[in-house]
Amino acid sequence: MENTVVAGRTGALVDSREVAVDKELSREERIAEFVRQIKDPYRFKCGRFTVQASFAAGGATLEECIKGILR
Repeated sequence: MENTVVAGRTGALVDSREVAVDKELSREERIAEFVRQIKDPYRFKCGRFTVQASFAAGGATLEECIKGILR
């Protein structure tokens, strides 16, 4: 795993393929469990790729971006 320094924290990025969440949990519990395991939902690994999500003030929303991809 890759070591990173983000906002003063040092740690290994979690590979999303290693995260397992019990589907029997409630929606809120599944979200909390995913975040607990992934540690940083804005920066993680997926295989050999690093995924980093960021948002610009006044930019398109996530929903608008997804709709643009699906058109």
